[in-house]
This record gives sequence, C-alpha cells and structure tokens, in this order.
Amino acid sequence: MLKVWNTLHRRLEAFTPIHAPRVGLYTCGPTVYNPVTIGNWRAFLFDDLIRRSLTFLGYEVTHVMNITDVGHLVGDGDEGEDKVERAAAQRGVDAWRLARSLEEDFRQGMKQLNIRTPEVMPRVTAHIAEQIALVQELERKGYTYQTSDGVYFDTSKFPAYGSLSGQRLEEKKEGARVDVNVEKRHPSDFALWKYSPTHGKRQMEWDSPWGVGFPG
Repeated sequence: MLKVWNTLHRRLEAFTPIHAPRVGLYTCGPTVYNPVTIGNWRAFLFDDLIRRSLTFLGYEVTHVMNITDVGHLVGDGDEGEDKVERAAAQRGVDAWRLARSLEEDFRQGMKQLNIRTPEVMPRVTAHIAEQIALVQELERKGYTYQTSDGVYFDTSKFPAYGSLSGQRLEEKKEGARVDVNVEKRHPSDFALWKYSPTHGKRQMEWDSPWGVGFPG
C-alpha cells in the first residue's frame, strides 16, 4: 500500500486513485529564463521518483508538467518585470527564442539524468485563451478586482485560502517580506492578469477583456 501525506488534513493516508488504475500526476516544470540549476534538478528528480513508484505499483500514470515561458514576475509582490522578458533583454535576444532554447536545454538535461519525459508538457504561452477564460469566470463569480497594473484575486472572498499552508490571513504582516502594493485590498491578494507597461511594448503580450497584457 502506498501512503501519502495529506497536507489539507495533516495526516498520512492510503493513496486511492479517483479512477483506478489510472493516475493523473501534475508537477511544476521549469521557468525558462535561465539554465536549470542542480537545486532545480533535485525537484524534478523527486517528481520522477514519484512517477516511477506509481508505475512500479501498477498504476497507469499520465504525467503533466508545465513549461512556464511567461508570467513569472521578478518580484514576489506582483511587481517588476517578467523573468523571461528581463533575461532576454539582458542578453539582447528575442524572448520567444530564449524560452525555446532553454526549454530544449531542459529536455536534454532530462535525458542525461534519465528522467522520464512527461506525457504532456504544455507551455503557458500556448494556453493564454484558457487563462483569460478562467480569469473571466473568477470575475463573474466576484472573486477579482482591478488596479492600475492588473486584475487581482481577492483572497478574502475565498475562506479556504491558506488552508494548505496552515497559515491564517490575519497573521500575515504586510511588508514583512516584500514591498507593499498600496492598491491591493489584502496583502495576500495576487495578480491574475498584468497590464503591459505604458512606456514600451513587451515581446510577449496579448489582448484581453481588461487590456493588453500577460498572465500574472
């Protein structure tokens, strides 16, 4: 029997697939603005160990790992440049080409480390329409609000927010770790869609119901 730690319930539980013997496994992939470090590879090796363990136990695993090629901001407070855009500007290269080059570098590294290639590796830039649709759905349900720099998720509207971390929102001290965004209603709110800067055109940007921008 495989037992896993249930973060929500804070206890060890027997693993029971929803649709046995099929198992869906989702793990975060690389943010392609710099070559992957040995510390990054540790996480990917661990994901591969989970996948191999499930396969060894007889499950039919479909592994999905995303490629974050846009939408990862430099600052933790939802401010600053996008990491891919900034890295491309520093190198004086095209952001799209840089992302594809580093994605290929990652795939080669997986082969060298004998990490099994996930069945699905979607790029963020290939699913902008779906992301916009999701933000629209959250907006329709009243979970969002707009500021001068983007569309934000209102965490106060979602009572279960923070339950996985075990932290309560009222215990969070604004400005303790990142700069304060005075337009955010709550320190824990986060950007869903960011507007492109008015002083220049981004290489990676898309039209949306809220204006030209990119995923937050």
